[in-house]
Amino acid sequence: MKSIENAINYFLSGGEILAVEEISAGNINSTYKVVYSADGKKSAYVFQRINTYVFKNPEQLMDNVVRVITHIDGKLDKNDPDYDRRLLRFIRSPEGGYLYSDNEGGSWRAYVFVDGVTAHNFISDPKMFYEAGRGFGEFQRQLFDFPADELYETIPNFHNTKSRYGDFLAAVKEDKAGRAESVKAEIDFLVERKDMMSAIVDMLESGELPVRVTHNDTKLNNVLLDDKSGKAICVIDLDTVMPGSSLYDYGDAIRYGANTAAEDEADLSKIKVDMELFKLFTKGFVEETSSSLEKNEIRHFPLGAKVMTCELVMRFLTDYLNGDVYFKIADPEHNLRRTRAQMKLLCEIEANYDEMMSFVESML
Repeated sequence: MKSIENAINYFLSGGEILAVEEISAGNINSTYKVVYSADGKKSAYVFQRINTYVFKNPEQLMDNVVRVITHIDGKLDKNDPDYDRRLLRFIRSPEGGYLYSDNEGGSWRAYVFVDGVTAHNFISDPKMFYEAGRGFGEFQRQLFDFPADELYETIPNFHNTKSRYGDFLAAVKEDKAGRAESVKAEIDFLVERKDMMSAIVDMLESGELPVRVTHNDTKLNNVLLDDKSGKAICVIDLDTVMPGSSLYDYGDAIRYGANTAAEDEADLSKIKVDMELFKLFTKGFVEETSSSLEKNEIRHFPLGAKVMTCELVMRFLTDYLNGDVYFKIADPEHNLRRTRAQMKLLCEIEANYDEMMSFVESML
């Protein structure tokens, strides 16, 4: 607790700490809501200790975040009543930076708490997914003219499916956990889809698809929705903002949000693609991006759903073969359940692929 007190006193001064509450949502960083009183006024802030095991270079991470936020800020209407809530407002330290290093080697940052919004973990109303599409689409539109190649790769090769496929083959060959013999069907499933899985990387390398600024974690709870209007207010969790393809952001959102079951559902009969949710997210995303992204990108959006789902199959199976060293697991078979759940989801996407392509084309 001493570390967060030191971080608070580093970023804020002349006041009193009234409350510190840990926010359990999120799997990577340690996050706290802090209520602070200064000059007779109470204000709320979010303090985060960056996970430096995942993010090896916090300085590069924050350089990305600040540059992207500054670019978006230049696109916002300063007269908008919600202007102050439309971006994460990071606090500068007395020395002018955005990071505090504690005695244990941890890196802390702080930003203004956004009031009157919620980060939803579940879709209770289909309109929420439309707003998520609109929010992430607006994020793409605001950054379409940002020079993506100037950003650091905070996690190198994050969506490089060719590189990940090589890691997968190595895991099969090494068979560290002695499990390869029991998952031959799952291995064959991925081998059969090798070409499809590398399609986006191939098109980026050939120039058929442009390199864009991508969020790379487009779950519903990374768009803050206004508590009163339900409208998308602000995209958060920008730590994985990197160069990539707009297909990654679109595809991962569909993979996660249009799935009718949990990511690790054991009963495969429950796993389908909710086509209503698919259409709502697509509508919101395309409405925001149609004026800025190339038509060739938009036409290929459903490919993003296939590739991102297949990538997760591969990542879960690779971890299972390696002995569960990356993802948190609840039991020894957790990664295998995840693998099979994502395999079923991919099969459902493949079965609905022509309809998905037709719907996207109808929006151009």
